[in-house]
Formats: sequence, structure tokens, C-alpha cells
Amino acid sequence: MKVVLFCGGQGMRLRGYSDQIPKPLVQVGSRPILWHLMKYYAHFGHKEFILCLGHGAEAIKKYFLDYDETATNDFVYTRGGRNIELLARDIDDWSITFVDTGVRSNIGERLRSVRPFLESDEVFLANYADGLSDLNLAEYVEAFHERGKIACFLSVAAPHTFHIVHARENNEVYKLEHVARSLVRVNGGFFVLRREIFDYMNANEELVIQPFQRLMEKRELLAVPYDGFWQNMDTFKDKTLLDGLLEQGRAPWQLWNTDGNHGG
Repeated sequence: MKVVLFCGGQGMRLRGYSDQIPKPLVQVGSRPILWHLMKYYAHFGHKEFILCLGHGAEAIKKYFLDYDETATNDFVYTRGGRNIELLARDIDDWSITFVDTGVRSNIGERLRSVRPFLESDEVFLANYADGLSDLNLAEYVEAFHERGKIACFLSVAAPHTFHIVHARENNEVYKLEHVARSLVRVNGGFFVLRREIFDYMNANEELVIQPFQRLMEKRELLAVPYDGFWQNMDTFKDKTLLDGLLEQGRAPWQLWNTDGNHGG
């Protein structure tokens, strides 16, 4: 299946990194988070990517045009560097379509912009470009097919450190609840979509607002709970967490590595 990745956001909460480069190119280890996510999908056999570009489009294009496989692969260096023999390869079997979907477009507009590249696909995958997981994608997609709905996404525990305030009408607080320990769950992306999704979308609409509301009314939308590893990269703290896991050899999303010690 094709994988649509939304790469055009401005990363406002990651200032200091994404003001110089687009957030999908912020590195986790020696590779951008976008690479880690694409490598995850490729591990499950999904190697046809459509990148919805916006902010930082030229930088993302340049990254792949100048891609250096020696950064994450063993190689033999001879003749003073005039001959490089790669002992493994990363992305030579990937197909990547780069589509300019507008600097200020929302997710719904970006998805509508790439519709011509999806006309022959009964089902396709889509995701934000700033989150990683150890989700068993094959089982997840199989369960989606069995249910026969139009769309689904991951429902994950809210990852933030805030507290939910429960107060009476006179403003007396009777309970403070850490959001991560509450029953509150959020949209974690990892969308699986049937092409009928476009029948529920109009111009300028945000995907998870009006179109998803219409799907809910038709009982065609699933939120699949997942309590395994899921982590987005909204802030510098999130980047530090992901970097730390990789440095310790405990990167759960790197399902393509049995030992977790290489590839990043």
C-alpha cells in the first residue's frame, strides 16, 4: 500500500530546530525522524511513499537528492575514498513522490492534493511525519480490513505532563489528575483509509474535523486503542527522549533491527 506522509507543518513548538529545518528533518540519532518513520513502514513492506510538502519543501527534497547511505550502513573504503563499496543499502527499493501541497495548507487540503496519486488504491496508509511507534502494522491493517470501515487511527494515552483540573461550580478543586494517567486518549495518527474517504471531504476542511465528523455519523470511523510505544516529537524534550532511547540501544520503533543497536 502507498503511504502518505504529511510533511508540510511549520513545527512551531520545536523552535530552535524547525525554524532552520522542517520538523520532519530534525534528527533522531544520525537520521531525520522522517527517515525513521519511512524505515518503519518499509519494514512492513510498504515502500511507496507520497510526501505532502509545504514548509521546508526544498530542504526535504535536497535531503533525499543528496542521500548518503554510508551514514547508516557498513561499507568498505578504498583508493582514498574513490571507491566505496556498500555492504548494505537503505532505500534503493523505495519509491518517493514529492508533492508541493502548500505552505499553509491543513492536513485535509494536503490529502486532497495528492488524491490523483491514489486513484488506483482501494486502501492506503497515512500519517503525521513526527511520531514513532512499535505498533505491529501488519496486524493493525488486517484488523481494519476485517471491520470493513472507511477510516481508522490509533488512540493513544495523552503524552503530556499536564494535570487535569476537576473543580466545582464555586471553583473549589476536588481532584487533580495527571493527564497521562487519566482516561483521556488522543489521536495518534497511523491512519488507514479507504479511497471513499475523499467522498467525505470538501475543500479547505481539516481531515479530523468535518470529514471525520461525517464518518462518525455514518459509523465508519474506528479509533484503535494502543498502549505500546508511541511517541511524537513536538518539543525539544520529546527529541531528547527519542535520542536517549536510541543511544541506549532501546529504540522500540526500530523493528527492522533485532538488536536495536544499528540504523540510527
